[in-house]
Amino acid sequence: MRLAHLILAHNNPLQLERLVKRLSTNRADVFIHLDKKSNLSEFKHLSSLPNVFFIANRTSIGWGNYSMVDATLKSFIEILLSNIKYSHINLLSGLDYLIKPAIELEEFLFANKENSFQEYLSINTEWQEAKLRVTKYSLGDLKIPFKYKLEYLVNKLFPDRTIPNQMEPYGRSQWMTLTPQAIKYVIEYLKNNPNVLQFFKRTWGVDELIFQTILLNSPLKGSIVNNNLRFIK
Repeated sequence: MRLAHLILAHNNPLQLERLVKRLSTNRADVFIHLDKKSNLSEFKHLSSLPNVFFIANRTSIGWGNYSMVDATLKSFIEILLSNIKYSHINLLSGLDYLIKPAIELEEFLFANKENSFQEYLSINTEWQEAKLRVTKYSLGDLKIPFKYKLEYLVNKLFPDRTIPNQMEPYGRSQWMTLTPQAIKYVIEYLKNNPNVLQFFKRTWGVDELIFQTILLNSPLKGSIVNNNLRFIK
């Protein structure tokens, strides 16, 4: 069994190299999604390190917009298509760093291969300051003139949005460690529920909502541990 790390990165190649080397063991593979706006040549030397791979299908990411989710999902799909048996895919940013030895993380996850780890709060009852993300429209990644003025008018004139499929919204940190089963569920759910996909495409800060909401309204809810295994300050 192996562990896959997926790093979303866009700058600081030397810092990213330190992270990759810290993650590197003979039981782990490291996948790097480099923002499409970044110069790949500045990072290409990392592919010479053992078990390090660049995601081919790169996305130009806009902070807080659906493009962040798009990059994550496309990267997940590439990793799953490798057909390597991973216990988990561990999502990281290029600014993260392990505070414990990589082998300890691997042993913990291999011993808990049925569970996914992500931080979550109910937006209806526990994280109510995030409610506007669910009820208001975001024009996000759209590249149109006067986007923010139009967004203001849309939210002024239209009634509040309602989350589809009677889902209860959850969210918190986007950084998480999911099983392949959980990831496949999210991918298939979005494929089979285009209304949900369109809802999240018009949601600001969606990277902190979409995975929690889908998984905690799913049959896999009991396998989701409310702990993303991170120290974030």
